[in-house]
Amino acid sequence: MENENEIKNQEINETQENSEQEQSELDNGNENQEPSTEDKLKETQDKLLRTLAEIENQRRRFEKETKEAFEYGGFNFARETLAVLDNLQRAYQSIKNDESLKDNKDLNKFLENIEIIEKDLISIFEKNNIKKIKCLNEKFDPNQHQAMLEIEDEKVEPGTILQEIQPGYFLKDRLLRPSFVAIAKKKIAENDENKEKN
Repeated sequence: MENENEIKNQEINETQENSEQEQSELDNGNENQEPSTEDKLKETQDKLLRTLAEIENQRRRFEKETKEAFEYGGFNFARETLAVLDNLQRAYQSIKNDESLKDNKDLNKFLENIEIIEKDLISIFEKNNIKKIKCLNEKFDPNQHQAMLEIEDEKVEPGTILQEIQPGYFLKDRLLRPSFVAIAKKKIAENDENKEKN
């Protein structure tokens, strides 16, 4: 009886081992087997969709860069040209305030010609969307203004722009150059001044 049970157990074990071996062979066969046509189609479709998305992103990027190049291509040129206007205005002030030239009869004609050139240059700027920043008596804005000095003034609110040292400009909505300004600050009382020194 014991022998029969042992034989049956041995047959069962052999049957299990055989079925496990067959399953293992089937699994190995599936691994070595090529993917089905459906799997290949899904993989190709996925690659195609990714490629199309990438092409669309490149197209959008190219359109944006082209638009920016068209609108802001002259940005650096415009910024450099501001120096010409600045120098022209300095020359005008320097000549106008020169005591040795005050008696010259041609001085006024010369100054008028400088004014005409300045107006023409400003007109060209405006036609090309280069606009001066209005800042006098405005509240200081660090995005548009650069504070060069502070002036004590009790009549206006602190942070109000009292003086424009050098004008700033925008090219459309981009800052070409900030306005260099002097802003108001509260007058420091003598008691506070002594505390600060100590």
